[in-house]
Amino acid sequence: MKMERISEHPVNTIFLERWSPRAYDANPMREHDLLTILEAARWAPSAFNVQPWRFVYAHRGDAHWQRFLSLLDDFNRGWAQHASALVFVLSDTVMPGDGDRVAKVSRTNSFDAGAAWAQLALQTTLLGYQAHAMAGIDFEAARKALSVPKQYKVEIAVAVGTRAERSNLPNELQEREQPSQRLSLDEIAFAGVFNNLSNLLV
Repeated sequence: MKMERISEHPVNTIFLERWSPRAYDANPMREHDLLTILEAARWAPSAFNVQPWRFVYAHRGDAHWQRFLSLLDDFNRGWAQHASALVFVLSDTVMPGDGDRVAKVSRTNSFDAGAAWAQLALQTTLLGYQAHAMAGIDFEAARKALSVPKQYKVEIAVAVGTRAERSNLPNELQEREQPSQRLSLDEIAFAGVFNNLSNLLV
């Protein structure tokens, strides 16, 4: 049974409608739609506005598709093969110099790339698709296969597509094919000091 998502405080419904399904319908998507999704990601905020995110993508059935699929682990390849597009999210690990500021190792590249991923995911939902980010990839193989320069970090892969019925998935995944819930706001937001001591590892 599908679990209803209900926010504790009023938010735009897009935040509740966005989730990470694995059942996709194996249909192509328009180039314009994918570029619109990446355009939304382009406008994410970043430290010093250096915009460290980069995206490498393939449409299903194009010359790059099988190579992109081969970079996923077996579990993710099993369902992501039915997506409409695959996007690898990268980030620049070097904070460039600017005037009096010298170039140095960035502390915010992954954080900023995460902001871009969030905007990508929300725009995907607005267009009637869904996106599922995956850490189950061969990072070193992806670096080589995608010609990623040394200073860039391979962050994540994202499957984008139109949702299909959960019955399209193997039996063991069908029960998991529903929007997940979230911790309550009281468990993650604290006034003044961090006080979630009961969850600390000892």
